[in-house]
Amino acid sequence: MLRSLCIFLGLVASLPAADSNGVPLFNGRDLTGWDGDTAFWSVRDGAITGRTTAAKPTPANTFLIWTGGEIANFELHVTFRIVGDNDTNTANSGVQYRSRVMDAAAWRVGGYQADMDGTGKVTGMLYEEKGRGVLARPGERMKVGPAGSDGKARLEPLSPAADSTEIARALRQGDWNDYVILAEGDRLRHFVNGKLTADVIDLDPAKAAKSGVLALQLHRGPPMTVQFKNIYLRKLP
Repeated sequence: MLRSLCIFLGLVASLPAADSNGVPLFNGRDLTGWDGDTAFWSVRDGAITGRTTAAKPTPANTFLIWTGGEIANFELHVTFRIVGDNDTNTANSGVQYRSRVMDAAAWRVGGYQADMDGTGKVTGMLYEEKGRGVLARPGERMKVGPAGSDGKARLEPLSPAADSTEIARALRQGDWNDYVILAEGDRLRHFVNGKLTADVIDLDPAKAAKSGVLALQLHRGPPMTVQFKNIYLRKLP
């Protein structure tokens, strides 16, 4: 009995401690709990880092997948920084959620994505990777209906929409920004630096994902660096 109690207490002590934002998913030291191509993903300066170079590009979008299982309703907090290693700063990345692993060996993921980029043009929008595409641009509130025969999403704008100019003004390009993703049933919301950037009600019975994996994206294209830290997950009923 005493031995069992000691083992139990040891397990409890090894669990990550929760705070007001939830349970930390990144230990700040290595990629424990995450799976991806280590040719592109590493930990630098206390942050998960995805990096491509001219000498080592990724031929396709590649993902770092959280191995903690599928999640359904949740609140996710993450701090990110994204920089393109070129004059146009054409870096692109995102946080995948309620997603599906399409090719585990190649780290390919499809599903909802909280988008981000180096210029700030798409940061905060809701995009469906390998699916219906853009569901809400920065500042938009949308109701998504069943897709038509062409497979495209049926989008109905809801009001009031947020001011995209105000959202862009709140972004810190090349510096750290705070992202919050809130998924509750059919409703999906994104917040960047405290600003509501996407508010979507997905009512497509065939395509709306109720649960799935969490992953980080490193987009193919020009050389870039994206970093993530302070990753906290709070599961909701």
